[in-house]
Amino acid sequence: MDVLNKFCNTVSTTVSQLSVVLPGNPVTREYEVTSHIASAGTGLLWKVYSGYKKSTKQEAAIFVFEKKQLDRWSKQDRDEILNALKRGVSQLTRIRHPQVLVVHHPAEDSRDSLAFATEPVFASLANILGKIENTSSPPNPQLKNYKLFEVEIKYGLLQIGEGLAFLHNDAKILHHNLCPENIVINQQGAWKIFGFDFSIQKSHPDSTTWPWLEYKSDLHPLAQPELDYLAPECVLLESNTAASDVYSLGVMIYALYNEGQPLFSANKDLHTYKQNINKIKQLPASGLMSIVEGLREMVRMMLNFKPELRPDEHELIKVEFFDDVGVKTLNYLDSLFQWDNLQKSQFYKGLPQIVDKLPHRVCLYRVIPCLIKEFVNPTMVPFVLPNVLIIAENCSKEEFSQHILPTLKTVMKMTDPIQILLIFMQKMDLLLKLTPSDEVKMDVLPMLYRALESDAQQIQELCLSVLPTYAVLIDYPSMKNALLPRIKRLCMSTSYISVRVNCLVCLGKLLEHLDKWLVLDEILPFLPQIPSREPAVLMGILGIYKLVLSHKQMVITKEVMATKVLPFLMPLSIENALTLNQFNAIIAVIKEMVNRVETEHRVKLEQLNSIQNEQKALDSSMNLPPPAQLEIEQILGMKSPSGDIKTFTIDDKQRFIREQEATQRLHSEPAINPSKATVVKPLPQTRDLTSTLMENNLNQMVISPTQQPTKAWVANPLPIGNPHPVGHHRVTVG
Repeated sequence: MDVLNKFCNTVSTTVSQLSVVLPGNPVTREYEVTSHIASAGTGLLWKVYSGYKKSTKQEAAIFVFEKKQLDRWSKQDRDEILNALKRGVSQLTRIRHPQVLVVHHPAEDSRDSLAFATEPVFASLANILGKIENTSSPPNPQLKNYKLFEVEIKYGLLQIGEGLAFLHNDAKILHHNLCPENIVINQQGAWKIFGFDFSIQKSHPDSTTWPWLEYKSDLHPLAQPELDYLAPECVLLESNTAASDVYSLGVMIYALYNEGQPLFSANKDLHTYKQNINKIKQLPASGLMSIVEGLREMVRMMLNFKPELRPDEHELIKVEFFDDVGVKTLNYLDSLFQWDNLQKSQFYKGLPQIVDKLPHRVCLYRVIPCLIKEFVNPTMVPFVLPNVLIIAENCSKEEFSQHILPTLKTVMKMTDPIQILLIFMQKMDLLLKLTPSDEVKMDVLPMLYRALESDAQQIQELCLSVLPTYAVLIDYPSMKNALLPRIKRLCMSTSYISVRVNCLVCLGKLLEHLDKWLVLDEILPFLPQIPSREPAVLMGILGIYKLVLSHKQMVITKEVMATKVLPFLMPLSIENALTLNQFNAIIAVIKEMVNRVETEHRVKLEQLNSIQNEQKALDSSMNLPPPAQLEIEQILGMKSPSGDIKTFTIDDKQRFIREQEATQRLHSEPAINPSKATVVKPLPQTRDLTSTLMENNLNQMVISPTQQPTKAWVANPLPIGNPHPVGHHRVTVG
């Protein structure tokens, strides 16, 4: 969050600064500025801002010259410098060439500033070599420790050589101030010529020389060419030729390999410059040892004091040093618009071997922009797309999202040629790794849906194989309403057994990402509907059943197994096409299901039976009289026990038998007269209804004197709550 706030504050500060710099300048009405990125031009007087055009959102660079920079000098110097800057922008606007910086909006003058807009720019060559005057504070972090690769230097010099050839031979213009400050590197890494402030137009097209402009020591240095890069003849011999720019290029090459320092430094002093020129006449080969060997001898010729001994632009660009596979590749990419589709396809087929040898920065900023231009031509997309994805393998997520993904989105929507979907399916793991999850749902998922609906078998199978990989990114509604119906539809409608099997394998892998009810409602009822009985398909179906059976969270109910699954699987087991192992696999699953049905249903029946028994026992216990009353009634003969025996349970019957046996044993024993004991009068207690009834029954018993004495056991009724209970005593009635 702090980084975001810092970025927003930086942008706000930059915009507010530009508003101060450009009050009322028409450029601000059409272009929006984002950040201060570089400086360029003579003395690095131009501030370079990144931005975009408000109407089209097209990226651009806005060059701004603040007139207050000239306040410290005299009016004459201010006017000379300002006129030179205006002249340079005017000349730049009229020139159209790939190696010359492209102007999008001409210079606009206001009271406080001069501004114009160009193609997007990264920095000037001087900034890259370490000169950061008039840049942002702090400097652009991208410039920190920025080092040019050898292939960038080679191709950059080749571009400048081609640009000079155009200026000299076609435009008839002498640049007259070629130096690192006037070489601008655009956003794609291409080197562009800039700074035509002191350029000279030929007075006659057939002339071999250009009008001479005197270098005046009394004129401000910023109102004249950079002295350290100026050819000797331009100062001493009053002559200007195409070789003068070649000399300037030679000094610039030396600076590239010498940490940005020219061959000699005059410190803007004409007298010192003349002394340095004399040293050039005796320049030893050892003085150029910092330059790479393949270019060293050519640079020595370019720095020759005599213009006629210097190589021209065409000789320069034909040096073996530039005969490099990387340089040729970049050159081909820049000229692709001139080729037909056959030539392009042949080039793109061999590009993967070259891309691996190029630095990643060159591939990302130089190769990718050329490749994505071909996306407007569907015929060429199958040849271009593999190269783009090869470069993407070395990208970070940020680089991929910024430079590659925006253009890939349009390609993902293409269904013709069919090879486009095939390439995407083969690289789906790369796309899922680099694409943000939101973009996956918005762009990658719809592409996979289209792949499932394709008529190409290979694409369908590839899509089914990668779907489980990103299942975690699919939300529940999309899974239920979009993905699963398409897989089921494909499984039902395809005429390829391999596709049908892959559908089942895909469903099996997706089970981990589905909930129980989605499986029970959508997957299991679908399996019996598959119109195929090939062994491979049957094994796929069986695999899903086994996965569900072994899954901890998914439980197939015994009702579903008994009524739907087993009636479906049983006929499959007798298919004649099955091998013995396949038959055993089906039978094993059937047995497992039968065992589960048996176990679960037995447990259920046992539980039901136990509940029924408990209920019967409860009902019986509620219908029976208390045991004591039953015993008294039997003694008195008031109720025949045989009448209700049939309604007793087996437990009741066993209990009654035990009681009868105990009673018989007691009757068979001799009588025992109870000893007289002190009768403790019980405390009056509240008598319950049962005790009252029993006592009444005893009182009603009348024994005749003529009858035989009868022995019986009578339990002394004890009042409830008596603290001194009296035990049972044997008494004689009679």
